[in-house]
Order: sequence, then C-alpha cells, then structure tokens
Amino acid sequence: MINEKMEKAFLDQINKELFSEYLYLSMKAYFLNLNLVGFANWMDVQVQEEHAHAMGMFDYVVERGGCVTLEAIEKPESCWNSPLDAFRAVLEHEKYVTSRINALMDVAEEEKDRAALIFLNWYLKEQVEEEANVGGVIAQLEMIGDDKSGLFALDKELATRTFVAPVIG
Repeated sequence: MINEKMEKAFLDQINKELFSEYLYLSMKAYFLNLNLVGFANWMDVQVQEEHAHAMGMFDYVVERGGCVTLEAIEKPESCWNSPLDAFRAVLEHEKYVTSRINALMDVAEEEKDRAALIFLNWYLKEQVEEEANVGGVIAQLEMIGDDKSGLFALDKELATRTFVAPVIG
C-alpha cells in the first residue's frame, strides 16, 4: 500500500508530467505556425513521452492501492522568440522536472518506500537522457545561428524522430 504522503507526492508529479505534455503540445503548435514540421514532430514525440510518463505514475499509484485525484493543469506559454529560445525553454523545463523527480525520490527515502525508489529510478535515468537530447539540439541550433539552410537541414533531421513507448519501472 502507498501511504498518504507518498500518494500526494505522486499525484503532484502526475500533474507536472501532464503540464509537460501541454507545454510540448503548445510548442508543437508554435513550430507548426513557423512551418517547421520536423521541429513540430520532435515536440509531438515529447508530447507522447510525457503522456506515457504521467500514465506510468498514474498506474503505479493505482497498483499500490492509492486513489488518483487529478487537479487542474497550468496553462503553458505559447510563443517564443526563436527555435533556439524554445529549446532553451525545453532544457530549463527538463531541469525543473529532474529536480521534481529528485524531490519525489527524497519523499520515498523519508518514507522508506523502497518500491517507489526502484520505480522512480527509471524516471531519473530518463531525465538524464532528456536533458542530453535537448542539449544536443541546442548545440546544433547555436552552430546554425541565422543560417536558414542549416535550420532547414535540422528540421529535416528532427522529422525522423519517432515515439517508442517506454517500458517504465
């Protein structure tokens, strides 16, 4: 059984994961408005990943005998100054999510909930990968600068990204 403190911490994180899904959906719309369909595809994969992350936690709480109560999701930003600005915002958001996963792990340690720690270890590893992936796109955008042909080439590359459903836990 999941205890009340752990359940509350998970429910808060589910909300943050669903906000991440909203944020990346908003970014997808931003890139579609710029006619950067590859960038939009990259964000669409993020949307699917964040949904899977939220549902993984949702299922975990239910499996542990908890009650999932959903709260309102905060409204995300909808405009950025450039693709680079948008991806810098993604990196800051992913760093925030990493800090939230660490805080959730802190609660699991305090509550001596070893099952939660084992479960959350997957999420922490995922965050390391997320930050590295975003950092790679930022590095490419910084190299490209104002070169429209470079932006076009990166857009084509990002169009090849596909969603692979994660095996969480």
